[in-house]
Amino acid sequence: MSISRITIRVYGVHVNEQDEVLLSDEFIAGRKFTKFPGGGLELGEGLRDCLERECMEELNARVKVEDHIYTTDFFQPSAFRKGDQIISVYYRFTPLETLDLDFKTKPFDFDELVDDAQAFRWMPLDRFSEEDVTFPIDRIVVRNLLNSWKSTTNG
Repeated sequence: MSISRITIRVYGVHVNEQDEVLLSDEFIAGRKFTKFPGGGLELGEGLRDCLERECMEELNARVKVEDHIYTTDFFQPSAFRKGDQIISVYYRFTPLETLDLDFKTKPFDFDELVDDAQAFRWMPLDRFSEEDVTFPIDRIVVRNLLNSWKSTTNG
């Protein structure tokens, strides 16, 4: 496979006080998928700055970017652009203000099914699994998150 470019994506993981993780359901290019909030790094932008901007755009909230969780350490082709390689970087974040969003309770509960539709929901960690997210890199982050959460709640 010939790779024409590398795309860097930056995502945030937020777990609230009820041990629920924030998920984003999206509909782009005819595909439904579930991921963590975040998006593409722009030229001249730092990783943390990217996550802050993405959270402002998606969540309409300022956030504090906290510890680094994971960076892709294997080859991952893009699910959307043939010939692209994806590198994803994940951080924990905390909103600096109340998230004033219309949180949904079921997957893909869009107000309107149009391109770029997005809906947010909380997923309890005790019911969360790798199958609840769409992309392979996110699944690694879910596995790591759950292992960390289980070790703190059982220990």
